Amino acid sequence: MKSGPDIAMVAALVGDPARANMLTALLSGRALTASELAQEAGITPQTASSHLAKLEAGGLIEAEKQGRHRYYRLADPDVGGVLEGLGALAARAGHMRVRTGPKEPALRRARICYDHLAGDLGVQMLDSMREQQLVRQKKQEIELTAEGTRFLAEKLQIWPDMLKHPRRPVCKACLDWSERRHHLAGTLGAALMQRFAELKWAARDATPGSRVVNFSRLGEKQFSALFGNAGS
Repeated sequence: MKSGPDIAMVAALVGDPARANMLTALLSGRALTASELAQEAGITPQTASSHLAKLEAGGLIEAEKQGRHRYYRLADPDVGGVLEGLGALAARAGHMRVRTGPKEPALRRARICYDHLAGDLGVQMLDSMREQQLVRQKKQEIELTAEGTRFLAEKLQIWPDMLKHPRRPVCKACLDWSERRHHLAGTLGAALMQRFAELKWAARDATPGSRVVNFSRLGEKQFSALFGNAGS
C-alpha cells in the first residue's frame, strides 16, 4: 500500500455530481441548510443528508447547529481553493456545463471564492498589485512587500495586525476557473473583499446560491483608481 495522502478518497467525495454541486454552492462562503443544498444539487433532502454526512466525515465541510437547523459550510479556505482549481482544470480540458443566461458574464467578471474576490476583476487586481510592486509572486508563492503594507494602510485602512491568522497565510495564489490565472486568496484577499463591502464599493448578489459580486459605479471608479480599469 502506498503511504501518504489519500487523494483517491478526496477525489471520490468531490467527484459525485450531487456532492460537487453542493460543494460549489458552498463556495459562496455562506452557510446553507441541507434543504438548500438539496435544491442546489437537484436531489431529495434524504439523499442530500447522506451526501452531507460523507462530506463531513471526509473533512470537506463542517456543520453548525442553530435552533432546529444544521448549517453547512466548507471546512476551511483550502477546500475552496481546491474546488476553484478543479474548476480551472475542468475549463482548460473543455469539460464545461453550459448554463447560459444573464448571470454567466457577471459570474465571470466578479464573484466570491469562499471569502475573496475572483473572476476577471480578481485576476486584474492581483496583476495590478504585482505591477505596482505591492506583492511579489514566484509561481504560486506570493509575498506582501513593504510598499504593499504602506499602500494598504494609506489607501484602504488595512493594517498588518488584521492579516494575522494562525493557520492561514497572508497571501496565497488561487487558480481562477474562468480566467485560468491566479487571483489573490489568503487573509489579504479576504480583508480586501471585506473592505470593498464595508466601503459599499461592492456587494454580493442577494439571489440565493449566487456567487456574483456587483460593483457600484463608485466602487468601479475607486477600484479602477487603485487596481486599473474595472470597466474593461
